Amino acid sequence: MTAAIVGPDGALRCPWALSTDDYVAYHDEEWGRPVHGDDALFERLCLEAFQSGLSWITILRRRPGFRTAFAGFRIEKVAAFTDEDRERLLADPGIIRNRAKIDATLANARVLADWAAGDLDELIWSHAPDPAGRPAPKTLADVPAVTPQSTALSKELKKRGLKFVGPTTAYALMQACGLVNDHLETCVARNSG
Repeated sequence: MTAAIVGPDGALRCPWALSTDDYVAYHDEEWGRPVHGDDALFERLCLEAFQSGLSWITILRRRPGFRTAFAGFRIEKVAAFTDEDRERLLADPGIIRNRAKIDATLANARVLADWAAGDLDELIWSHAPDPAGRPAPKTLADVPAVTPQSTALSKELKKRGLKFVGPTTAYALMQACGLVNDHLETCVARNSG
């Protein structure tokens, strides 16, 4: 039952945000802020999939390498990657070189390249719960790992051919992209942005 903790600047923050300066910046400036746009959401979806089984700080610190390796996560560009690109990715020390996750990223880009502009954004945001029905979490124990909405989003993405999009990954995406606000009730970032 960990509540918000006072950071070095005297402000209360979600406890997970205080272990590194990278986390503080990510927590304060990005996490939980609304993200729109197919390419931007594709990036977040991919990074959440790569994070599966790892610490988020590992992904956050390698994000510049991921962006370079995956052409800025522009869906059309990644969808056109060749077998040579795949081999390059598997050898790239700037990213997580997990074959299944790399293959899923490439496959997902190919699926999404056939969607109309705005379809990914619309689909993801259609699963945002009503904020009025979600009380602000007081402690980390109040923050779920999976919700009915993330399960429904996961099922819909899988039904449309996407991979590595389980309910936990879908919920992490929802948190990171502002579909839900899981900053703790007394956290300085809860109502900023």
